[in-house]
Amino acid sequence: MSNKEQEVLEKYISQHNLKITKQRRAVLEAFLNCEDHVSAEELYKIVSAKEPKIGLATVYRTLSLLTESGLAAELDFGDGQKRYEMNYAHEHHDHMICTECGKIIEFHNEVIEKLQEEVAQKNGFKMTSHKLDLFGICKECQQ
Repeated sequence: MSNKEQEVLEKYISQHNLKITKQRRAVLEAFLNCEDHVSAEELYKIVSAKEPKIGLATVYRTLSLLTESGLAAELDFGDGQKRYEMNYAHEHHDHMICTECGKIIEFHNEVIEKLQEEVAQKNGFKMTSHKLDLFGICKECQQ
């Protein structure tokens, strides 16, 4: 586990008069090791394999802390299940979501980024953040 992410979480927790627990550290470590956009239930399965006494509610609460502290981003791809991805010290990217298999493809396109900025500027809109999610059918599901 990266010391930087642990420091961010511990600082956030102490500022809010909470305690850093073994369970919270276990959730953070499992989250940092996830390559995918993980749901709370998926993360719970990973963490509980190493920490059998951990509860699903602890995973939900810790994911909330990770999101509030800026370590995680909460994503909603319209499938009724919130997913989480690393947010700390990660480059901005957008997503393509397959509506058949649920595959999530991350991408970054400078032309799209520039167009979004131009649209905002033309409309006198000060953009503070944005996200772009494209829904469709991936190459594998089209075959």
